[in-house]
Amino acid sequence: MLHPLAAATGSSGGFQGPSIDEFFPSVLLFAGTPFEFTRITLARLIAVVALVLIFWLGTRRMKLVPGRFQSVVELGLDFVRNNVANDILGKKDGKRFLPLLTTVFFLVLFMNLTGVVIFLNIAGTSTIGVPLLLAVVAYVAFIYAGVKKHPGTFFRNALVPPGVPWFLYIIVTPIELVSTFVLRPITLTLRLLMNMIVGHLLLVLFFSATTFFFFESGNLLALFGIGTAAFGFAFTLFEIFVGVLQAYVFSLLTAVYVQLALNDEH
Repeated sequence: MLHPLAAATGSSGGFQGPSIDEFFPSVLLFAGTPFEFTRITLARLIAVVALVLIFWLGTRRMKLVPGRFQSVVELGLDFVRNNVANDILGKKDGKRFLPLLTTVFFLVLFMNLTGVVIFLNIAGTSTIGVPLLLAVVAYVAFIYAGVKKHPGTFFRNALVPPGVPWFLYIIVTPIELVSTFVLRPITLTLRLLMNMIVGHLLLVLFFSATTFFFFESGNLLALFGIGTAAFGFAFTLFEIFVGVLQAYVFSLLTAVYVQLALNDEH
């Protein structure tokens, strides 16, 4: 697989932009088995290890007057608690689902940020496995919350909402079935996945072009490398912002779906 910071040249010596092959990297270990280990797998593993290590170090010796590292960890936890869990679900239900929302937020965040880590240069969420898994977790939490709160009426009220004229149910029920129980996990998956794919392709494009202009093109074309390098740096910062934003959106939508399931209308 082409390294993001390497030049992309074809047999004719011309520049080649990134392709979908970027998301099918060479197998590092266990080739030909269900446990193939690629650079994307490595990025996911590093993200999980870093996440566990940071929170273990930040919470193992909690102090009443926190140090800088503990303060940063607590700031992150408070952000999810106040701006996602409590803000959407209220304090009572927010406390119940806080572990789930915190895990979702930070797992998506760390997986996203591997896309700008040198030598990894690809987000753990840029292939469908992790986004789909987290969307299924959010979907299960939505179903669980609804059935737990309204065991006898959750599915009925979701598919046959009260107050609708009976003859309209032939239209309303299929729409509710698709929008509530089919499209939600699909849209959660695709929203995160597509953002990470596009971000990665843009970074590969700019940095591959920079290397090409500086080391392959020659003459005055090398000056274009300055522009592509500047765009690459700017989009790296933008990709960090998008990574944080997508983690927030994913956890926020998970909380919104749970809140809809807990709504008294069910």
